[in-house]
Amino acid sequence: MLEKRSYQKELLDEDGIPFDEIRQNMKELEKVNTLLGGHKVTRKGATFFLKYIRALKRPISIAEIGCGGGDNLSTLHKFFQKNNILCKFTGIDIKPECIAYAVKNNRSIDATWIVSDYRLVQWLDGNKPDIIFSSLFCHHFTNAELIEQLRWMKENSNLGFFINDLHRHPFAYYSIKWLSKLFSRSYLVKNDAPLSVKRSFKKEEWKDLLHKAGISRFKISSEWAFRYLVYVNNEH
Repeated sequence: MLEKRSYQKELLDEDGIPFDEIRQNMKELEKVNTLLGGHKVTRKGATFFLKYIRALKRPISIAEIGCGGGDNLSTLHKFFQKNNILCKFTGIDIKPECIAYAVKNNRSIDATWIVSDYRLVQWLDGNKPDIIFSSLFCHHFTNAELIEQLRWMKENSNLGFFINDLHRHPFAYYSIKWLSKLFSRSYLVKNDAPLSVKRSFKKEEWKDLLHKAGISRFKISSEWAFRYLVYVNNEH
């Protein structure tokens, strides 16, 4: 069942979902990211770039594609504050409901929120972000779409990019399926959480996708709770 990636569409990718349902989905995803270590993986991705960021000796800019409710950017805001680094954030999501939720719940961070397909974003004054990242976003795309996305992330970032996404594994699939049944109040989460695992990746698949995108230098690390962290440093 999990030997090949599923291309079955998640419910969240459909149009016309009521805002209350999206809001409940965002709340539960934030809890999952907190309790199962997703935010820790995102912080580790940012840590990889710390020495390159410090070498710039200026405020930096970070953009997240598929930002959802903005909880990842809030996590990085606290991380960079702790490390005494000034940072400007950009959150990009194609769903206006997600951006509305992010704006309401992240008023304390210096962020620009954009409703757009990430590929259509025009950077202010042509200034590309220093770092681009995504979390639980890549598995929403076909392999062909993802190869183009990897190229876009490399071409549109100054320092590089990182990706936090799921590892397609039977234990991950059955665990999240039963956990969501027991604890979730969102029909979106109950359907999409196990499906996300079926749509996610194995390490060799990441290597193949990166090579097909023309990226030869990268690092892939296995992380807690069946995640992979993919780093691409444009400087090396």
